[in-house]
Amino acid sequence: MNIAAYPKYDGYKDSGVEWLGNVPDVWGTKKLKFVTQIVKRIAGHEGPDVLSITQQGIKVKDITSGEGQLAENYSNYQLVNRGDFAMNHMDLLTGYVDISQFDGVVSPDYRVFRRTSDELDDRYLLLIFQIGYKQRIFFRYGQGVSLLGRWRFPAENFKEFQVPIPPLQEQRAIATFLDEKCTKLDAAVRIKEEQIALLRERRQILIQQTVTRGLNPAAPMKDSRIDWIGQIPAHWEVRRNFVLFREMKVSGHADLPVLSVSIHSGVSSEELSDEENIRSIIKIEDRTTYKEVRPGDVAYNMMRAWQGGIGAVSVHGMVSPAYVVARPRSALAADYFELLYRCPAFIRQMDAGSKGITDFRKRLYWDDFKNLLTLVPPRDEQLEIVQHIADVSKKIEDAISIKQDQIAALKEYKTSLINAAVTGKIKVA
Repeated sequence: MNIAAYPKYDGYKDSGVEWLGNVPDVWGTKKLKFVTQIVKRIAGHEGPDVLSITQQGIKVKDITSGEGQLAENYSNYQLVNRGDFAMNHMDLLTGYVDISQFDGVVSPDYRVFRRTSDELDDRYLLLIFQIGYKQRIFFRYGQGVSLLGRWRFPAENFKEFQVPIPPLQEQRAIATFLDEKCTKLDAAVRIKEEQIALLRERRQILIQQTVTRGLNPAAPMKDSRIDWIGQIPAHWEVRRNFVLFREMKVSGHADLPVLSVSIHSGVSSEELSDEENIRSIIKIEDRTTYKEVRPGDVAYNMMRAWQGGIGAVSVHGMVSPAYVVARPRSALAADYFELLYRCPAFIRQMDAGSKGITDFRKRLYWDDFKNLLTLVPPRDEQLEIVQHIADVSKKIEDAISIKQDQIAALKEYKTSLINAAVTGKIKVA
């Protein structure tokens, strides 16, 4: 993957365009107002599919899954025909552009345009627009408040934006070359993403096997008499949570860090933005109902326990009153119980014990949590299990990190290759 290995053109000239730099001698440049036309055709009636411009392309919104939506008012929605360009020019940070494969309507805030010049190929022009987003080229021509995600590309600047014009056959050759190369690069990325998913699945299987079966495969086993637990080591116990923990409701105080419970990573310190920090200082009295937690406690979010929102506490801090704090009655390794409680089988038990009509209103109260059944190995074995999982997880995370770096390198190469080919820095035809 070395772009420098590709041949260059015989001669270059200054394009006179800041973002473009030097271009091959035989290339020209033109402003978009001479090669495109902005069109705005109002739908004025219900019926057409509502289209969404995503960074994966233009898609029809799915109104059956609840994730999509119908336009509330078609009086100002604009029509998009198959083959039209459509772009979210209101947000140059997260917006995108694509050629529509569908007939439908888009928000009146979007920009719909079409190519008007026979000097350009649609696929090549789309590549220019897409690198304009991905490499923030359009950003320097934008206006608005970027920190609020309102950095837009005004129509006046759009019309004055200059694009390269290679010979038409060369444009088509560039687009074909990049289609082939990007398909292979995308396939390589997908393979590595699948490998990462398998590594994470392997880690989860390892955790579940270890926290429910122990580290000694030759250990005598016994029936736990609980269907969803099955066989366990003969010297392990099964206990109700109220035997192991007691609920704590000690008030926190202002100088303690606020901790949160993530369904992905357990208990951690909240990372607040500057605005949130200011709000927290102003509303510090709102924290009077927060609960103190200490290292070794187990805390869970009553509203997210059914999703695995539970974890071991490692620092002295405080948590929201919407959390439950469970403190061990005797010496226990809280990290072991975090690993156990975040296994799918135990999450299902917390789900079953939660009260509420819908997922978003479910709550696992202490009175229900305390009656859940828990596996209890001897404490020294709890610690051994925690250390073993930490060691193996470190190796898996290192392998994942390597693959993530490889994915980043592939994506960076793809972006550089597209940019170099589209702007004539390398010769591919």
